[in-house]
Amino acid sequence: MHKYYYIKNEEMYFPPVNTADRQGIVAIGGDLSIERILLAYNSGIFPWFSEGEPILWWSPNPRFVLYPQNIKISKSMKPILKNNKFKITFDTDFRTVISHCQNTFREGQIGTWLSDEMLEKYCELHQLGFAHSVEVWQDNIIVGGLYGLALGSCFFGESMFAHVSNASKAGFITLVQKLVEKKFEIIDCQVHTEHLESLGAEGIMRNKFINQLQKCLEKPTLKGNFLNE
Repeated sequence: MHKYYYIKNEEMYFPPVNTADRQGIVAIGGDLSIERILLAYNSGIFPWFSEGEPILWWSPNPRFVLYPQNIKISKSMKPILKNNKFKITFDTDFRTVISHCQNTFREGQIGTWLSDEMLEKYCELHQLGFAHSVEVWQDNIIVGGLYGLALGSCFFGESMFAHVSNASKAGFITLVQKLVEKKFEIIDCQVHTEHLESLGAEGIMRNKFINQLQKCLEKPTLKGNFLNE
């Protein structure tokens, strides 16, 4: 039986990621302070739990990532992007994007992993310049989008949603193209999805991800509305 590490609220510490169980759970408990959340991402760990559960901290193996230069744009997506079917903005309405992500039904999922407390913490991270949103508009209405964190030259993708076909895909591709311009080296997609695999994401061993993340974190963190520059 795996012996889990239980975090005390007063301690700002995570055990090494190689102590995770087979699912990828590194530790349990603690709180969702901004300091702890940033420490987690800097350590290759992220929070993921359902309402009413203790906080679970994850570092799965393998880790699903996208190297920005490897983005795959299908033939069907190219005219959608070229013809500007959608208007795409960055950091214009973070709260609306994350609220849509919270309320999006996902097959096989009961309830939401994005609790009200988590939502407020990511909004605070946005106000501090660490968390960013992509808004996909059609007829002046947000119809898709995604959000995540930027630390060093790594972007940690958190969640996306689409209310019309291809909206989240158009937003994601546009984000990746912008991250290439900004010389980002890796996009953390956390766990495998067919959607992200079709866009070029791949699984790598956790120790390789951690080594690459440490190099990314040597670069300065761009805060605020840098994606619009």
